[in-house]
Order: sequence, then C-alpha cells, then structure tokens
Amino acid sequence: GAGTLPPAQRRISALQQEQRTRLLRRMMLAINRIDGAYYLFARRRGIHENTLALLYALDDGTPHSQKQVCEEWLIPKTTINTIVRQLEGEGLLTLQAGEHGREKTICLTPAGVTYAREILQDVYAAENAAIDAALEQFSPDFVQALEHFTDELCARFESRPGAQPKE
Repeated sequence: GAGTLPPAQRRISALQQEQRTRLLRRMMLAINRIDGAYYLFARRRGIHENTLALLYALDDGTPHSQKQVCEEWLIPKTTINTIVRQLEGEGLLTLQAGEHGREKTICLTPAGVTYAREILQDVYAAENAAIDAALEQFSPDFVQALEHFTDELCARFESRPGAQPKE
C-alpha cells in the first residue's frame, strides 16, 4: 500500500489521488448540469422530465416496450406506466401487442409524432450546437471515453454488496 512507498512516491500518489478526486468531481458536476439542463428545458415546456425522456426514446423510430424504456432510461416502471396512460389518454400514443407475449410496444400516434417532434426539435438544436462546439475543441473520442467510464462505473456499482435495487 501507500504506507510502504518512499515519502516522495507517497506525495506523488497523494497528488494523483487529489487530481483524480478533482477530475471526478468536475465530471459529476458536468453530468449533473447536463441532467439539470434537460430537467429545466422540460419544465419550461410544461412537461415532466420523464415525459421528455420517453418522447426522446420513442423518437428513434424503433419499437420500445415499457420494460425497455425503464431499463435503458432508468425510469421507474410506475412512472413510465403513469406517463404512458396519460399520453395514451391524450391520443399521443398507443400500446400494441409486442413480440414477447404480454409485453406491449409503445407507439406514437401521428399526433404523438407531431407533438414529439415539436418538443424535441429544440432539444436536438441545442444538442447539435453543443456537440459542434465541443468537437471544435475535442476529438469525438470524448463520447467513447464517457461511455467507457459509464460502463465501468455501473459495473463497479453493480458488483458492490447490496447493489440490487429493492422492488
């Protein structure tokens, strides 16, 4: 351990740890600000942030079950169910029989597609401007690095005792 290192190496190791801690805090703050930007955008548009996430998920042109959306977007089942029922009641989506037995697929209606595009066009414009500005300074590899960090962090959290969510 660090206690067996010569004093000079212990100082370097402590410095590296301090630098690592600063980097992690900067990254966590940046991620928090990203989450907050989507949250505030949704509030300004008068919708719940999870409604925005559902519309975003459904706008990729592929069918999604409620279970898939819950798992990919980390939204509780009860929340997705509530949002789906609300949007279904407004005529913005339908539930159709899925490939896996009783699991239903969420599909935007034509009115839902129009609604989603209206909301998401501003999201996509902001995202595109932000990624263009980032790519002027950084390689596209920063996205792969963030994905790798995310995968590693999730794996570490999932392997810890008590990591399974309580249902």
